[in-house]
Amino acid sequence: MSRLEAKKPSVCESKPLTSERVRATLSVLKGIVTSCYGPSGRLKQLHNGAGGHVCTTSQSSALLHSLSVTHPVLKILTASMQNHVSCFSDCGLFVAILCCNLIENVQGIDLAPTTIIELNKLLLSLCTDYLKSEACACRIPVDFSSTQILLCLVQSILTSKPACMLTRKEVDHISALVLRAFLLTIPEKAGDHIILGKSIIVPLKGQRVIDSTVLPGMLIETSEVQLIRMLPIKKSGALKVALFCVSLSGDFSDTGEGTLAVSYGVSLENAVLDQLVNLGRQLVRDHIDLVMCQKVIHPSLKQFLSSHQVIAIDRIGVTLMEPLSKMTGAQPIGSLGSVSPRSYGSVKDLRSAEFGSKRFFHLIPNEVTVSSLLLCNRNDTAWDELKLTCQTALHVLQLTIKEPFVFLGGGCTETHLAAYVRHKTLNEPGSILKHDGCTQTELQLIAEAFCSALESLAGSLEHDGEILTDRKYGHFWSVQSDSPAVVNWPDLLSRCGCGLHSSQEELSWSFLRSTHHPFVPQNCLPCEAANSASDLTVDCFTAKLSGLQVAVETANLILDLAYVIEDTN
Repeated sequence: MSRLEAKKPSVCESKPLTSERVRATLSVLKGIVTSCYGPSGRLKQLHNGAGGHVCTTSQSSALLHSLSVTHPVLKILTASMQNHVSCFSDCGLFVAILCCNLIENVQGIDLAPTTIIELNKLLLSLCTDYLKSEACACRIPVDFSSTQILLCLVQSILTSKPACMLTRKEVDHISALVLRAFLLTIPEKAGDHIILGKSIIVPLKGQRVIDSTVLPGMLIETSEVQLIRMLPIKKSGALKVALFCVSLSGDFSDTGEGTLAVSYGVSLENAVLDQLVNLGRQLVRDHIDLVMCQKVIHPSLKQFLSSHQVIAIDRIGVTLMEPLSKMTGAQPIGSLGSVSPRSYGSVKDLRSAEFGSKRFFHLIPNEVTVSSLLLCNRNDTAWDELKLTCQTALHVLQLTIKEPFVFLGGGCTETHLAAYVRHKTLNEPGSILKHDGCTQTELQLIAEAFCSALESLAGSLEHDGEILTDRKYGHFWSVQSDSPAVVNWPDLLSRCGCGLHSSQEELSWSFLRSTHHPFVPQNCLPCEAANSASDLTVDCFTAKLSGLQVAVETANLILDLAYVIEDTN
């Protein structure tokens, strides 16, 4: 009999943020996410000691999937990141860096946590009200009569992920493909309520990125033998489709704890085979042209269908079932019994396609709301990162349809917002505090910590040089760290982080981390000029606005922790 150990008491840690261990772990996490941020972010290799898959990435979703954290405070932060990324796909690193900055910047301030939390809430409200308002100088409305801003949005996402290993020409090519794949998912006859289709990413590794392409409809990988055997099919009209989610292999499902009663002399295999043949006869009588099955189709049923000029495609997998159902209008059939004709769908045509060493069935729908992005890259690591990035871009485009705005990227929104908050808290503190019981001095202290957190977040984009801000728009400018102390800035600078402003304008600059003198940040160029700009860096409006809220609320939650109680058993 094994020895029983006495249960250990739980470990209780009071005021966890005063613990050097907690501060050190937060500092390590901040260092990891900060070094990954932006187009020049450093890549991370994640693997376990037992070997297996090695992940090379700078994306928050991949980092969170592979990174193991144990301390409860870190778990709160990573859980917030994961929840945000699962909803919006983008701005995961933004959330983590800003949250860590907010916590770090108030550590030396001698104020009660409740006061800090209350002031953080007021400053968050000030920021969100401004960012949602018409007066916001870093928000651009998206004009859907032109694809220019949408293309800039996709390019900004692709260039921020260096592990994709793309050249500028390849970024332009993939950006155009991602945007085209997304546009194909928008129904032609769109009413007030648009139901978007789906874009499926089809892998083709080991090929040139420039060989990637987009096709309307769906590609289903198959062998050359199957293609020769099943195609071509000649029919003038649409092809009638039956879609099965149940196995047609003739095997038996698990009966669980029940029993199966079989009459003497009855062969189960023959009985099931007879049922499959009867199903095949019904499909032939109903003039079905194409049978697709999520699982396996029995060879005898395949042969029977083939003899009646019915194409049978099996092993489709669960991932493609939903888009297939949407594209064809067919309802997945989950029974071998009598099939209702109402469950059938149709496609416009079925063709063969060949890309690299792979062969595909190409299903062309009656109305295109499903597209296939055939994605190529040089190796598995770069392809995995590119797939994640393209999925993020497609999701961000969907979010932009719902809220048709983008934020200026490249750190300009963060530095501009910091300048705006400094100006408002210095010149209009009464409109922020109202009747909340905090003093103007307390507001100034926390506002400076808040603005510094935003500026440090923007500064994380530059890993090798120095950051400047202009004193007209409050935008982000980067310069090499070895620049001379006395310099004519217009000769050294080119464009701001988002690309909207040129150094040739009448501007004055100061280093980001130098002493600040609050100023009123002016509005940017008119929306028409922004929409016509060909090389803007922009961010997703919905994801960044939500990320700002999540970062501040998570920081407040961690600052409010009085005790951490861990069960060590």
